[in-house]
Amino acid sequence: MRFAFVGIDFLGDVFQTLLDRGWKPLKLFSRPCDEVYDFNDVTVAKAHSLNVPVQMSRIQPSDLMQLQERGCEALIVAGYPWLITGWEARIPYAVNFHPSPLPEGRGPYPLFRAVLDEFPEWGVTAHALAPSFDTGPIIAQDRFALTRSDTHDTLLTKCQMAAKRVAHTLADDLPGLWAQASPQGQGSYWPRATQRERTLDWTRNVDHILRTVRAFGSIEVIAQIDSRHLHVWAANGWTERHEYRPGTIVHRHRNHIVVAVGDGFIQLSGWSTEAKPVRKELRAASQRRW
Repeated sequence: MRFAFVGIDFLGDVFQTLLDRGWKPLKLFSRPCDEVYDFNDVTVAKAHSLNVPVQMSRIQPSDLMQLQERGCEALIVAGYPWLITGWEARIPYAVNFHPSPLPEGRGPYPLFRAVLDEFPEWGVTAHALAPSFDTGPIIAQDRFALTRSDTHDTLLTKCQMAAKRVAHTLADDLPGLWAQASPQGQGSYWPRATQRERTLDWTRNVDHILRTVRAFGSIEVIAQIDSRHLHVWAANGWTERHEYRPGTIVHRHRNHIVVAVGDGFIQLSGWSTEAKPVRKELRAASQRRW
């Protein structure tokens, strides 16, 4: 099947899976990435290696017309922030890969809340593009179990592996799956995580704080200690009765900081005083000096 891929490395394995199944790429539509949280270098490099044209700007009606003229049969979307409309008159199939078991978890990035709310099961859904985000009929879905030890990073990996399985299924019979697609019905929309949700509250219990750290993983949470804001990606903790005020530093050893919380202590073991984008720029500046 002749197709255009629309996305970044987030679910870029979908692109590779379709290539492996013999689909013919006509064009890659991607977007600028910060190379801190979002990346597209692998997907763009693959397109270049196949002499597939790459477009970094938003898809326009003229782009859809050009795809139609080239015989494009499917738009496959995975990690694209802009709504694509007007494809129905130009391209037979347009499918979005969403990292949630729709209709639950519509929205820009539901992975954080899946861990925060301790969902026992999660999934990836392929659905037809619709006039509003994440609402089109479900074409294929892959569900998997979550555990209390899952983090943002393990959940992301599970979603990526599930997306490959869904892509494999879709590649075998997109027309048949499309014909049998089922409407979503009522569901839930989850907005983007706020700064407050990413900030640790020392008055909460150990379980809640560690779950928050796990939910954001390498994206990092924010921890306020005295007048400083730390960016934290790893922590441990335990429950223990004490008389310290929550937020008090009770122990330090090298780069480990132990902070009193509502029902025990949290040990910060992976943290920085600078956010990821700043740390990246500092490293780049250091390398340039050499």
